[in-house]
Amino acid sequence: MNTSVVIQNRFCGPPDSGNGGYVCGLIGEALGGKATVRLFLPPPLGRPLTLDIQGADAQLLDGDKLVAKGQAEAVDVECPDIPSWAETLEASKAYVGFKQHPFPGCFVCGPQRLEGDGLRIFPGKLPGSEVVAGPWLPDGSLLGQNGSSNHIDRVFIWAALDCTSAFPMFPTREGKALVLGQMSVQVHNDVAVGEQCIALGWPLGQDGRKLHSASAIVKPDGSLAGTAKATWIEVDAHLFQ
Repeated sequence: MNTSVVIQNRFCGPPDSGNGGYVCGLIGEALGGKATVRLFLPPPLGRPLTLDIQGADAQLLDGDKLVAKGQAEAVDVECPDIPSWAETLEASKAYVGFKQHPFPGCFVCGPQRLEGDGLRIFPGKLPGSEVVAGPWLPDGSLLGQNGSSNHIDRVFIWAALDCTSAFPMFPTREGKALVLGQMSVQVHNDVAVGEQCIALGWPLGQDGRKLHSASAIVKPDGSLAGTAKATWIEVDAHLFQ
């Protein structure tokens, strides 16, 4: 089955390409919300792309160029201890992106994005821990397409999990930036507009230029909205200037 999708400029990560988590979510949600998605090219903005779904597999194509591919599969992530809302607010004050950010206009974690435009997830390290935490208050612009409920489109849970998993390893070396290579995500529960969610991220290890991490979105009752494992690639920051 083929469908046409357009990544709107609003949903950028780097200035000229789509936010990796959002793009992975377009593919992963088409596969049922449990999937591993790998990115091959910076996802282009503002033009029709082809989402080709064949059973448990999917590809996102820009003409004959492979942008990303996904496979439906379960994801096993063990979440660390969940901080309180007050602890999360305090940790967010230490968000390194306020002082140094390679993509300050990122839809998810860019400090230049205004309320109602970006997700404004700013995770900072918890005291004495490698875990980062930040508050997330989803707004009405994220509602699902049918508008029949107060639940946001689940693709934005993927987006929230994406950038949250980057900041346990940030900042990287001088002149370097992190770009998403692969995400394995499981969406567990819907998120409603205005819910006080906690975004958690923690490191899993490093293999040369590849950095591995995990993330979770926690609802106010302590249940999980989504969990993820991610692979990030360290690249030269000047490639995006």
